[in-house]
Amino acid sequence: MGKEKNKTVYTSEYELEGKIPLGKAIILGMQHVLAMFVGNLTPILIIGGMCGLGEAGLMRPILQNAMLVAGIITLIQLWTVGPVGARLPIVMGTSSGFIGVCKGIAAACGDGVMAYGAIMGACLISGFFETALGCFLKPLRKFFPAVVTGTVVTAIGLSLISVGINSFGGGNANGDFGSVQNLFVGTVVMITIILFKHFTKGMTSAASILIGIVVGYVLCIIMGVVLPTTYTDAEGVVKTCSWVIDWSKLRDAAWFEVPVFMPVKMRFDLKVIVPMLIMFIVTAVETVGDISGITEGGLDREATDKELAGGVMCDGLGSSAASLLGVLPNTSFSQNVGLVGMTKIVNLYAISMGAIFLIICGFVPKVAALVEIMPQSVLGGAAVMMFSSIVVSGIKLLTKNGVDSRVVTIVSVALGFGYGLGTTSDVLAQLPSWVGYVFGGSGIVPAAVVALVLNIVIPEGADPLAQKKE
Repeated sequence: MGKEKNKTVYTSEYELEGKIPLGKAIILGMQHVLAMFVGNLTPILIIGGMCGLGEAGLMRPILQNAMLVAGIITLIQLWTVGPVGARLPIVMGTSSGFIGVCKGIAAACGDGVMAYGAIMGACLISGFFETALGCFLKPLRKFFPAVVTGTVVTAIGLSLISVGINSFGGGNANGDFGSVQNLFVGTVVMITIILFKHFTKGMTSAASILIGIVVGYVLCIIMGVVLPTTYTDAEGVVKTCSWVIDWSKLRDAAWFEVPVFMPVKMRFDLKVIVPMLIMFIVTAVETVGDISGITEGGLDREATDKELAGGVMCDGLGSSAASLLGVLPNTSFSQNVGLVGMTKIVNLYAISMGAIFLIICGFVPKVAALVEIMPQSVLGGAAVMMFSSIVVSGIKLLTKNGVDSRVVTIVSVALGFGYGLGTTSDVLAQLPSWVGYVFGGSGIVPAAVVALVLNIVIPEGADPLAQKKE
């Protein structure tokens, strides 16, 4: 009788705070980690690569910190600290939505470690700003309908596609950019992801991106055995092909190391802070959408104001904390929102196991080194799909409530300015330099500003096409 009385009673993984066996929780938690692991590190690989973090010996410790930060902030989002956190099955990680803005900032600031420091300074301040937005979220929600959020998300995706294609070709900084070998590796990775995503089920489908990248690593190893590993550049210098894996970095990395606090010295530049502030408004809107998607898809109810406010505040404070460790802003991961909607598994205990795994990885430099040595073409095979899917998500938001002439006007003008300025920022060269910092580069910021303003200026219901049909 005593044994029966003390026996643990397990409930269901489909309950928010249900009690499930440890083994099952670990498996379900790892499924979430597999869905976001690569996406969590990709923005740092891209922006860090532009800013020369690898040459400065900073890439590995910052990748290490990115895993630690994602795990800690996920736990706060799951279980809350005071008003901070939604207490919902949300997985946090480094946001790819900031790549476009950071790319423009890095280019404007000289593509160096100092540029990365300016980005970190802007993230510290902007994170606190988003936290304040979370406190006043309820009255602000009316300014961010689907037409605004959809336009911004689409602009983010459009700004990133060229980044993905650049990696797909091996990185335009390398002399063998666009080589047959690089394009072959990227194509194989992409095909692998498609096959596992749509022709398998369960964990292999959820982890299709990670599997594709593993296949890319294996392919590069095989190519290194059967193909020449060097090429001669235009100046006659013999160099190693960009698809060749440098195993020495993995060999030299330690098994255990305490994460480095503030690996990059912060700089505070108003011209950098302004576009970052606007991007944090955008990401707050995205987080509201992610939280709503989780409650509707996994819990069959609408999100409460407390959950939305807590989730946005966790985004903000988490991003500020991340900047102190040299990590780009942390936000809710949309692919994990989709995973919750697909599986209906909302158990906080299970997702906590995934967060704890990320924290452990944050103390193991060999894991960060394994990611750091990833060839650009392997990353590109995954990045092209990941970034293009953001455009598709934006289109879904735009068409959520139907498309009338008002929506067409807002989207047309916002994307016209956004994508146009993102690809032809020289048109701002005759204006004060701060204008180029704020509105040039990625095009996300002008798209967001134009969409916000037009949504306020053009009244709803004033659709002459609809009135003519009536």
